Amino acid sequence: MAADGVGRYRAGETALIVKVPEAEPVVGGWRERFDVSAEAGVPAHVSVLYPFLNQDRIDDQVLGVLGELFGSHRAFDLRFGRCGRFPGVLYLAPEPDEQFRALTLAVADRWPEAPPYGGRFAEVVPHLTVVDGQEPSVLDALEAELASRLPVATHVSSVQLLVFDGIVWREQADFALRAPRVSVPRT
Repeated sequence: MAADGVGRYRAGETALIVKVPEAEPVVGGWRERFDVSAEAGVPAHVSVLYPFLNQDRIDDQVLGVLGELFGSHRAFDLRFGRCGRFPGVLYLAPEPDEQFRALTLAVADRWPEAPPYGGRFAEVVPHLTVVDGQEPSVLDALEAELASRLPVATHVSSVQLLVFDGIVWREQADFALRAPRVSVPRT
């Protein structure tokens, strides 16, 4: 999620994200300065789908379908070993990113009226935004500084539903991914 001010978000907007608390010590200070989603209460994360359905459309049935949908996908390990860029944006690139793409496609297929990023982009690129709305020279300096603090590793075991209440984003639900298959050695 990215915005140029908390006022850009509308009360009742929702988002599906994967929180990445392991990234906070590395990017938290930069996000607080250069990513207003942090100011609005959004932790370091990778968006699965933003915007999702308006809050008035989220009922027990939608929550149940989301639980089933995410529960059909396996939990996975992930690392952020490099930065990437969009115009004015510096982000950490998740590796591998196929699982995020699969989660996004699954939700977007189920709710085609909620395309990723409102349909503004032809391709969905999973990312963890660090800096938004800055000049290339600022991005260059921050990328050089971040390089020495990477990689960041995490285990993704759930997806969170956030709702904007007009002031901050709050977590409304947490959906577990299916546990990874465990190999049992034969004796």
